[in-house]
Amino acid sequence: MASSDENYGNKLVFCHFMAWPSGIPHWIVGIVSNRQSASDYDGDMKRARYAGIDAFALNIGTDPYTDTQLGFAYESAANNDMKVFISFDFNWWQTSQGSAVGAKIAQYANLPAQLKVDGKVFVSSFVGDGVDIAALRSAAGSDIYFAPNFHPGRGDFSNIQAALGWIAWENYGSKGSPTASKQLAIADSDDAYRTALNGKPYIASVSPWFSTHFGGEVSYTKNWVFPSGLLWYNRWKEILATSPRFVELLTWNDYGESHYIGPLSSPHTDDGASKWVMDMPHNGWLDMAKPFIASYKAGSKVPIRFLDEEKLVYWYRTTPKNVNCDATDTTIQGCSNSWSGNSVCGRPDGANNLTDEVFIVTMLKTPATVHVQSGRESETYKAKSGIWSHSVLMGVGRQSFKIIREGKTVDHLSGTSRRDITSTCPYGIYNFNAYVGTLPAEASVDRLQPAGLAMLSQ
Repeated sequence: MASSDENYGNKLVFCHFMAWPSGIPHWIVGIVSNRQSASDYDGDMKRARYAGIDAFALNIGTDPYTDTQLGFAYESAANNDMKVFISFDFNWWQTSQGSAVGAKIAQYANLPAQLKVDGKVFVSSFVGDGVDIAALRSAAGSDIYFAPNFHPGRGDFSNIQAALGWIAWENYGSKGSPTASKQLAIADSDDAYRTALNGKPYIASVSPWFSTHFGGEVSYTKNWVFPSGLLWYNRWKEILATSPRFVELLTWNDYGESHYIGPLSSPHTDDGASKWVMDMPHNGWLDMAKPFIASYKAGSKVPIRFLDEEKLVYWYRTTPKNVNCDATDTTIQGCSNSWSGNSVCGRPDGANNLTDEVFIVTMLKTPATVHVQSGRESETYKAKSGIWSHSVLMGVGRQSFKIIREGKTVDHLSGTSRRDITSTCPYGIYNFNAYVGTLPAEASVDRLQPAGLAMLSQ
């Protein structure tokens, strides 16, 4: 929970908040550029604060709407007892712009919602190796706690206070899915950062998923999936075991890469991702994270101690991986591989690495029997008290879940998902995003708003 203190706790949880479409050139209207006032941020601030998130990392480029939206976000954060800080995206900022970066920091450094750590203005980045740190600090006009996403072996780690490691998914060392001969584990990245930091604090990243499927709506191909499965659960277990000073969740609203944990209804424009985001809520992942966040901040490895209510969280892709959508998939139209050689048209790169499973996390105060019916596939297993994961074979059809104690069904922890698994292509495309549900189910359906659906008809 946030506080007015400049240095309000040793363990802090951040969440990356995108200010414009992931992977889309910055001259296209930004993903939150349609927000009209600070109140448009209130829902995000309140939901994040309830989950235990301390601050949003506001990822910004050099767009004309940036200052307007930063002003709204800082105002909303102050109104909702949250903190925020700027994360400069060096896809659009240049490393030669150290003074301009510092000047932007100075604009917001003294606002009430600005996160301060160890009495210093907290600042981060996405990449940025080679930026002139001396010029940045001079122009900032105040003492800053600089925690960029520098890379070991490339960035200067001697003049920073901490560093963010962006690798939250097993990958092959660049853009694209891992292969049998080339892969980089998340732990490998963690180790490289800890070595480079040499005792300085590390911002460990946590993310639930990665799937992106852009086609002709952009000038390049961005079309791959990383094996995620139980990544969200397993990574939280690693965080409790390693206990870094900072954690950053990737992300709140990057719908384009399918790792959003914020609501679909959060105000935003459509960057083309509506095709694979429509009717695919992820709110259950934030519900699942809540006791892990509390456990991490308390220095505990036992998240059941922080379990407010029992819950069952489940997720799955809505089609088996071998469903063929070539006849209707829009990425095949005008597809170009010029931007990245490991990208493909049609079926996303890395799809063959995935498993056809339904993933379940039980959050129980006492043991129970769990019955899962996935189409014609079914499995019954014992779940211990605490927070535990399981997976079952995916079956086409309805997805239902039942918690049984002493021979009786626990009604509020049992039910049928709102989304079936089918053998047809949703909206005609390959969709490797995840549908996330909970029991008890959310009272209302989380849906994209009209602005978030604007490109669907195209």
